Amino acid sequence: MINEATSKQVHKVKMFKESVTRDKFLSAEELKALLDACDSNVVTITGKTIKQKQDHLKPIIIFALNTGCRKEEILSLRWEQVDMKHGFINQTKTKNGEGRQIPINDTLREMLKGLTRRLNVPYVFHVYDEEKRVGKRFGSIKRSFITACKKAGIQGFVFHSLRHTFASHLVMAGVDLTTVSRLLRHKSLTMTLRYSHLAPNHLTSAVNALNSSMSISTKLAQETEKELRNAA
Repeated sequence: MINEATSKQVHKVKMFKESVTRDKFLSAEELKALLDACDSNVVTITGKTIKQKQDHLKPIIIFALNTGCRKEEILSLRWEQVDMKHGFINQTKTKNGEGRQIPINDTLREMLKGLTRRLNVPYVFHVYDEEKRVGKRFGSIKRSFITACKKAGIQGFVFHSLRHTFASHLVMAGVDLTTVSRLLRHKSLTMTLRYSHLAPNHLTSAVNALNSSMSISTKLAQETEKELRNAA
């Protein structure tokens, strides 16, 4: 029988492995491959083409990559929350239970404009039955997402990892961690520090900023070096 101490250790190991998977992010090339996969059919090992596209998945992925929203936040999104005029998405229900506004960038705006909007369907992302003329929100996109990843040749990637891809690319683009933390709705900056290793150049830029702000560092270094040379 496994004692309590051993059980806790096993639990920690499992959580660590899960964290590694969830924290994975895609490169620009992998992102393109994933989005292209949504438009393509499945090709089997024997070369047989199966008509199995994930057209519905592509706008959902684009939304996730440009907002950092969680899956449930995306699938439950209603058109009444989208303010195209002012460029914000008003979200009232979040994991933290706090309302917030999500900025709409150009990519997200164009994607939203291209979506079919039906008066009798409140959800932004939905499945529609043309025969019955009724629509409903997606209950799960897990299977289609797995299929798209397989077609793109991407392994060990889950939908939540799109949130980390959003954050990782922001940091690599030079966005400061405080801003990234606010966009991710983290309760503390500590949660965002996991991305700090992606911005090593910012540490150098930070200390180099002293050169111009103090205006004495270079001159002082030269004078100090001269004094040490004369003393020797």
